[in-house]
Amino acid sequence: MAAASNFYSVVAGVGAGTGRSVALKFAKAYPVALLARNPANYESIVKEINQAGGHAIGISTDVSSPDAVKKAFAEIKKEFQGKKLAAAIYNVGGRFVRKPFLEMTLEEYEAGYESNGRGFYLFAQATLPLLLESVETSPHPPSLIITGATASLRGSATMSSFASGKFALRATGQSLAREFGPRGIHVAHAIIDGVIDIPRTHDWPVNGGVPDGKISSDAIADSYWYLHTQPRSHFTQELDCRPYVEKF
Repeated sequence: MAAASNFYSVVAGVGAGTGRSVALKFAKAYPVALLARNPANYESIVKEINQAGGHAIGISTDVSSPDAVKKAFAEIKKEFQGKKLAAAIYNVGGRFVRKPFLEMTLEEYEAGYESNGRGFYLFAQATLPLLLESVETSPHPPSLIITGATASLRGSATMSSFASGKFALRATGQSLAREFGPRGIHVAHAIIDGVIDIPRTHDWPVNGGVPDGKISSDAIADSYWYLHTQPRSHFTQELDCRPYVEKF
């Protein structure tokens, strides 16, 4: 695993599924900083990348906290001194609340927005100036890639907290694409429409348990790399993916 010497990437929201796959994929080209609230979510991935010859660091970060995000990027700057940001991936799921609306507290309702609205605002505020600095020299268009979900498009019953946050995330991404695309930054939103095949979902009878009825996290990572490497003449603002048997 070889990492580009003059650029790095950041992945916020790292765990056993998409975050791990994306980190491993981008670490083949760039040093990578992994952000997650719980260090247990990134420690094994950092070790895996470094043992393979890459360069990774992990930083415990609550993305909904301005102070935590500021501290994280100060640490990233110190670790990757002299390097520029090539790609920033926002894969934060946040607190998932599924509950009848009349039984939901205000705190539970706001939980969806804390990570997907407020958290993304802070992450984008921190990364966009760095991506702008990379436009002239980055090997690929500097990229801000956002993980969405089925709830980005429709709010199902008992999902008002999660859906409201994902709607905010998608809307902000669209606005940023229109503002920063002309300045050379590729802002892309990926709708992950289905259950991801990770250890936690191994025994879930998704789509009747048919083979390939869940989404491969490695395939998601491949799609994110494809988005990052698109030329300026061909920017995809939104990509949606699902298993072949998923209803939509």
